[in-house]
Amino acid sequence: MDSTKVVKKKKSMFHHDSKLYRDEHRAAFLMIILPVLGFLIFSLVPLIYSVFASFTNWNGIGQMTFTGLTNFKLMLKDNYFWKTLYNTFFLMIGIPIGLILSFLLASALSRGLKGTTFFRVIYYIPVISSLAAIAIMWQWAYNGDYGLVNQVLALVGIKGPNWLQNVHTVKPAIIAMSVWKGLGYSMLLYLAAIQSVPKSYYEAADLDGANSFQKFKNITWPMCRPVTFFLIITNVIGGSQIFTEINIMTPTGGPEYSSATIVWYIWQKAFKNFQMGYASAMSLVLGILIFIITALQFYMNRKSDYQLS
Repeated sequence: MDSTKVVKKKKSMFHHDSKLYRDEHRAAFLMIILPVLGFLIFSLVPLIYSVFASFTNWNGIGQMTFTGLTNFKLMLKDNYFWKTLYNTFFLMIGIPIGLILSFLLASALSRGLKGTTFFRVIYYIPVISSLAAIAIMWQWAYNGDYGLVNQVLALVGIKGPNWLQNVHTVKPAIIAMSVWKGLGYSMLLYLAAIQSVPKSYYEAADLDGANSFQKFKNITWPMCRPVTFFLIITNVIGGSQIFTEINIMTPTGGPEYSSATIVWYIWQKAFKNFQMGYASAMSLVLGILIFIITALQFYMNRKSDYQLS
């Protein structure tokens, strides 16, 4: 009888009308209200405002003039828009290169070699470093006269170009810098995934006579697929918004606009030419493209999971 009363008392404490229940909900509401307000004020409202601005002729300060689809029609005829969009996706070539290199590094560091912690720190330093400082450092390294890259090439008898002022080398130069910058982050995620694979899986594979490639194909890689999917999604979203490196290393968009990205071009139109309505229209198109690409990646990942199961 006493135990029944205790249970009823505990249930009444968490009843919808109890003071404890109301206090907990009030505390939870106070904890989430600031992030929600921050999202509404600094994300949702500006998003809605920019969508409306994309249908107007607006310089960012004066009165908006509704123009309908004029900005989008101009965009279709804007050669610079298409070129910067192409440059943006071209620079994403560094994503698979970076993932492969980071996976190889993680595989090497997972073997318990001496100095593993030291190498983890060294590879992760660029991740936590200022992107602006890194861009300036690489800008000096790529200098055609006294840059470190050309000095190293000169040691083996190769005369290097002026990397950031050459149409054919500016994109590979930025790709190399981007891969180097994000290598440590991807490597640590892959390292955590590899080390979390139960050793019993490999022991069972050894008993079955599996070789190293078979163990990689059937154990290591499937266990790392969620990390790969996460990295592809985040890298594509981040790569489509690349701006700081371009604005510092090639402030004019590179020779013949060969390094200008879509976000850099949007910034130019918005804050240099004061075509805020046109810039908003391009931002809207970019956002839709990112959403479509991300949705396709989720669909392909879900389809491949279904096939594996």
